[in-house]
Amino acid sequence: MSLAGSVLLAGVTRAAAKLSGKVLVVYFSWSGVTREVANHIHHLNGGDIGEIRTVTPYPIEYQATLDQAKREQEARSRPAVAIANSNIDSYDVIIVGYPIWYGTLPMALFSFFDAHNFNGKTILPFCTHEGSHLGRSVTDIKTLCPEATVLDGLALRGGKVANVTTRTARNEIATWLRNVGLVG
Repeated sequence: MSLAGSVLLAGVTRAAAKLSGKVLVVYFSWSGVTREVANHIHHLNGGDIGEIRTVTPYPIEYQATLDQAKREQEARSRPAVAIANSNIDSYDVIIVGYPIWYGTLPMALFSFFDAHNFNGKTILPFCTHEGSHLGRSVTDIKTLCPEATVLDGLALRGGKVANVTTRTARNEIATWLRNVGLVG
């Protein structure tokens, strides 16, 4: 199976209601793969877009980044983050993207969720992964945001930008957005 077509739609229902309200696509991307997916979602859906960045960047070298991510997860640390669009209160629907690191969200996303009030918001998670699919990320988001509605997630096998820019991957993104009620 090619990486480009490897997508998981977790529990998507065909009869999703149309979502309404102001939409924000927000993402954390270390390699640029998740950024590419976020930009395509933004292109299809509109709304606003913002990137979550750690105040202290992760290392450029892949293994060093993985080592740091593992230490952060083991310590349950919350690295300081900044987001280009931080007025979360003005949005109704938050589409949030991230790579899967060690089976869940990067700890930077835990920092993001801790820093904002998601009560009454609708959250749509999407991730890029290398075989973990959504891992336990959706469960972790539900725990971090118990008063939010967390809808079905999208998992795209990433690896490199070319894998998420294929026609197959873009069609899977569009199908997911239709199934959750964001695009017609």
